[in-house]
Amino acid sequence: MKIEVWSDFVCPFCYIGKRRLEEAIQQFPHKEQIEVEFKSFELDPNAPKNSKMTIHEALASKYGMSIDQAKQANAGVGEQAATVGLTFNFEDMKPTNTFDAHRLAKYAKTVGKDKEITEKLLYGYFTESKNLSDYETLADIAESVGITRDEALEVLQDESAFSHDVRVEEEIARQYQITGVPYFIINQKYAISGAQPFETFQSALQKVWEEEAKTPMFQDLSSEEDTTCSDDGCSIPAKNE
Repeated sequence: MKIEVWSDFVCPFCYIGKRRLEEAIQQFPHKEQIEVEFKSFELDPNAPKNSKMTIHEALASKYGMSIDQAKQANAGVGEQAATVGLTFNFEDMKPTNTFDAHRLAKYAKTVGKDKEITEKLLYGYFTESKNLSDYETLADIAESVGITRDEALEVLQDESAFSHDVRVEEEIARQYQITGVPYFIINQKYAISGAQPFETFQSALQKVWEEEAKTPMFQDLSSEEDTTCSDDGCSIPAKNE
């Protein structure tokens, strides 16, 4: 079973949804047969790298609410995060552009570190209040998952490096009409939108497993004549006399 997850590193529900999915997978009897792949999605491709606004001001500006309302909304999100063991530090959070972080994650995938760096980037932003567009900060995060600083900085300083990979995944999201994240696609047939409750992920995994197990990989359109070969040899029909 393959689960593709479109998400952004500054999306709080992406982190919450990730934890709920992970919990569901951990309790799934066939967890060893599940592959999770993270895909790039930018909530705000035009976001500045160094915003002068706090996260509360950014939210208030985006949705036309007061700062107090924004703080209340963020507090509510923080409470949801706490239910899955996450700590969100909204007071020091740094709104930023995530394109370079996505490029780095695509590079990390080539060396088998994409899942580790995805977790570190989310934790860095929401808990440690790191600026995910700062190259040195991103290099620190890369180094923490076993990628050398030189490798990370080489990728980051070449603005074309892995840019195409990010854009391709964003284009696929548009083709799928994905307008919000997190968005989960299972076996390219089943979709879950948003940070759904643990029970929703649990039920979805079981349903997909059962339905896929009942469906043959191919519809057999061959004739009844047995002209196949196996380890025991080939079955050749007798000629009509």
